[in-house]
Amino acid sequence: MKLSREEQEILNGDAGEALAAVFAQQYQVGQFFDADGFVPVTNAHFMGDPEVFGSMGLSFLQDLARAGLATRIPTTRNPSCVDFEHADFLKQDTGLVEGETQVLALLRQLGVLTANTCIGYQTHFQPTKGEHVAWGDTGTVAYANSVLGARTNYESGPASLAAGLTGRTPAYGYHLDVNRRANVIVRQEAHLDDYADWGAVGAIVGERFRSYWNVPAFSMPNSAPSSDNLKHLGASLASFGSMAMYHVVNTTPEAPNMEAAVNGRSILDETVITERTLDDYFESQQTNENPDLVVFTAPQLSLFEMKKIASLLSGKKVSENVQLILTTNTAVHFVAEEQGIAQTIRDAGGLILKGTCWYIMDPAAQREQFGWRNVVTNSAKLVNIIKAHGYQPILQRTEDCVHAAITGRLK
Repeated sequence: MKLSREEQEILNGDAGEALAAVFAQQYQVGQFFDADGFVPVTNAHFMGDPEVFGSMGLSFLQDLARAGLATRIPTTRNPSCVDFEHADFLKQDTGLVEGETQVLALLRQLGVLTANTCIGYQTHFQPTKGEHVAWGDTGTVAYANSVLGARTNYESGPASLAAGLTGRTPAYGYHLDVNRRANVIVRQEAHLDDYADWGAVGAIVGERFRSYWNVPAFSMPNSAPSSDNLKHLGASLASFGSMAMYHVVNTTPEAPNMEAAVNGRSILDETVITERTLDDYFESQQTNENPDLVVFTAPQLSLFEMKKIASLLSGKKVSENVQLILTTNTAVHFVAEEQGIAQTIRDAGGLILKGTCWYIMDPAAQREQFGWRNVVTNSAKLVNIIKAHGYQPILQRTEDCVHAAITGRLK
């Protein structure tokens, strides 16, 4: 790999042994992916929580902090695995809570901004077209590459933190023009009227064309995507298909038309999603069992999603047989409190968690503690993830999710 003078000095240990070790790890990643060199990044987004990385991850952070390292560029953190205000209510393990307390302190010592959000692109920082960043989290990366036209790969926890500490990342994958061109064409004929519809499309396309290196381009003459629509599409494509980028013709910045989106790349396949395709997918989600949980999460909710759910709950009460959970970040939660949105949700019996996503809060332990099994959600990403924790997920549109929460039954 070609190194700049500064990069060679870091690798040689001129900036200290600890930073040299961090950069050596980045160098090895670059070699693995045949990167020619490194690219400077303006922002890093660290995905790591003790529910996932355990004692070894904690030890890794302690070593970095003990060495006196600090981030060189703005670096934010993905959702945590604990909402301290509600940890007792959810009967979260005291060891997990203590681990999260330690991780927060270490990250702040390292200079990481503990925003604890996967929707920072909606509330904190929006990179511009062509800007190189180093982000973790599935939906976050898909949104950055696709909707904003920024450039990032899926960075692991150590890799994104390393980028924050060195200010650069190996130049491979979606940092390069050649990998950002579409090779799958999706003709979208179905009308997409709900966040769950967009997630369902992501699931259908992701499962069919699963590969990190596949980039679908959507033609959507019948749909007008909002930020939240695209958020659910990207999170689902990433979860079901490991995809890091997509195009929507005449909407996303690198796809003014289909020709520009493809830009000469060989097409792997084309597919059409009709109303029947979408109906069949939702029919496959049906069950005769009643819900134990209704969860709005993965990604965290925007203010507009919170407002929509509050309007559907206004004047109503959640069934005593159902637990309703919503997750968002502290920025959205603050405004939702000011506007009375949060109070409307609480009055109906909903639980709002901030700074976290439910699926990283040790949901398997909650299933054991509360006897929960059937979870209704409008998030296709959650449907794909939560099965591994022993749950039976049911994808429903937002209004149907609220109906299930209020009545304790599916339509």
